[in-house]
Amino acid sequence: MNKKDDFYFMGLALELAKQAAALGEVPVGAVVVREGEVVGRGYNRRETGKNALAHAELAAIDEACRTLGGWRLWQCDLYVTLEPCPMCTGAIINSRMVRVVYGASDPKAGCCGSVIDLTALPFNHKPQLVSGVRAEECAALLSDFFKTLRSARRQTETPTEPTPSTPLSNMPPTTSKN
Repeated sequence: MNKKDDFYFMGLALELAKQAAALGEVPVGAVVVREGEVVGRGYNRRETGKNALAHAELAAIDEACRTLGGWRLWQCDLYVTLEPCPMCTGAIINSRMVRVVYGASDPKAGCCGSVIDLTALPFNHKPQLVSGVRAEECAALLSDFFKTLRSARRQTETPTEPTPSTPLSNMPPTTSKN
């Protein structure tokens, strides 16, 4: 694959991430590609599916395995909008993926270099890592999603004001400025 292909396939992952956002999910999308053909797609569905395993990468890997009829994806590349977490990085290693191309880095849970690089450990397979493809678009999608989420939460929260029937011990702590 070349940079032009990486740009194109990351665009497909971004479209899937937008589908996740439309459902109120964290906008992460992923595609698995073999020889220029998409063989697996996925986007986050943890909230709608009430399932901690419903990550974009796992959905795309699962579909690719079913499409290709086996668990070894040794001729495939994964494109994902956010750096994979520990669980997804483990699945990538176990499925023998050739390359992982991701957009935005994840300083909180990224396991392809940000927090730790699990692919550098002495496992029996080491996928190539390509980071930063369409990173600004991927990061902006995530940033906008969380900004909207925080704004919506602020609008639904009503501050508790002390009333004669509200004991002060039930009030949120105040900060003092010294």
